[in-house]
Amino acid sequence: MYYIPDRPRNQVMSSDTSRRNVLLGLGTAATVGLAGCGGSEGGGTPTGTETATGTAPGTETGTDDGGMSGTAMVRVAHMSPDAPNVDVYVDDSRVLSDVAFGTTSGYLEVGAGEHQVKITAAGDESTVVYDEPVTVAADTSYTIAAAGEISDGADEAFSPLVLEDDTSDPGSDTARLTLAHVSPDAPAVDVTAAGGDTVLFDGVAYSQSGSVEVPAGDYTVQVRGDTDSNDGDVVAEFDVSLEGGETYTAFAAGYLTPDDEPADTAFDLRFAESMSMDDMSDPAMVRVAHMSPDAPNVDVYVDDSRVLSDVAFGAQSGYLDVPAGERQVKITAAGDESTVVYDEPLTVQPGTPYTVVAAGEISDGADEAFSPLVLEDDNSAPANGKARLRVVHVSPDAPNVDVTASDGDVVLFDNVPYGASGTTEVGAGTYEVEIRPDSEGNDADPAAEFPDTTLEAGQIYTAYAAGYLSPDDEPGSEGFDLLVTSDAGGM
Repeated sequence: MYYIPDRPRNQVMSSDTSRRNVLLGLGTAATVGLAGCGGSEGGGTPTGTETATGTAPGTETGTDDGGMSGTAMVRVAHMSPDAPNVDVYVDDSRVLSDVAFGTTSGYLEVGAGEHQVKITAAGDESTVVYDEPVTVAADTSYTIAAAGEISDGADEAFSPLVLEDDTSDPGSDTARLTLAHVSPDAPAVDVTAAGGDTVLFDGVAYSQSGSVEVPAGDYTVQVRGDTDSNDGDVVAEFDVSLEGGETYTAFAAGYLTPDDEPADTAFDLRFAESMSMDDMSDPAMVRVAHMSPDAPNVDVYVDDSRVLSDVAFGAQSGYLDVPAGERQVKITAAGDESTVVYDEPLTVQPGTPYTVVAAGEISDGADEAFSPLVLEDDNSAPANGKARLRVVHVSPDAPNVDVTASDGDVVLFDNVPYGASGTTEVGAGTYEVEIRPDSEGNDADPAAEFPDTTLEAGQIYTAYAAGYLSPDDEPGSEGFDLLVTSDAGGM
């Protein structure tokens, strides 16, 4: 149960107050009911200190139930070079959307056990590339790599690989590196550093992986065709920095010869940083709402990983379990990482639920400049027979407003300025809600009316006063609306 300190009902919270502990870290872990894509994993032969390589989910962890109670940590990497962007479904619920090649999601906290996993073309649930049951064990971290090819005559048929991630602490001066070979047209490879003097991985074939621990530092990594002496021709070279105490996965992905293959996705070494189960022992809960009326659909990145894709105006995500602390958050136009509307460090506190609202305008001469609002959510149970309603004013061209019901007989909120929010509890029922310019008597002519607003007992709602009152005079065409979201029952 997440408790927020009580404040008087109907009290309006200023945007300065709500901006403390600014959030994000989105999608670094989302709570869903299950997880993962199935597949098998081979074992490369790394030199150095070898750590556990992947094993198929379902391996018993020593508990009486074979590890099938509790939760696991799962993330998904799209490494199929000829596949389109994909959506991932678990037990018929979409848990990841529009995942592009080369992207590794944040970790998802999932229930241990067997679940049905489906991977489809993004936005087209009828185009299915994978649909199989998958099992994950409790207290275990996994990376599911969508690998192979979907085209006819593939060098390597599409089949997800399941890697079990060793996220234990390698030590403050040591980094752990896992290599997964997912390049369909590449032979077995050796991976070296220091001009070939240091052999990191030896003879890693397609679909195999291996792990090694190395001193923290900067490396020039060479990928070579496998030879007995690890001195084959270098096919690709990459400069990488490995920090002490961190765990990384590098995917050797794409095509060595894209001109001869069904897609022009070139060979690359794509890195993802891992997270331990302990990092999620007391996470924050975070969701995001897109309420900027002149902004396009957006993508959200956390620490350079895309965690939400193609989010439209008026949409609100579900809650994501997020490791507490500071994260670098970037918001860009959907599909165009070079068009950045926000890029700042943000902090969330452990054990606290938040809503982060993308608000304001991105256009020149904005009435209200683009700036996310961060709200702490009170998800405790409302009083018996009551519903909890929060109103957030994010309409850039609207004045301070009063919010009333029943033709003005019930004043829900008084004098709410842009960027502020307020919370009240009301009897369950169906209301006609009126948004009025602020007046001393709360009786100004309504600027907008919303009939048939139903609030159920025991439920928690957030209503966004969003869009433009006069869109013809503004840079966006989104008209004013009251967007009511059902948050959750009391927790």
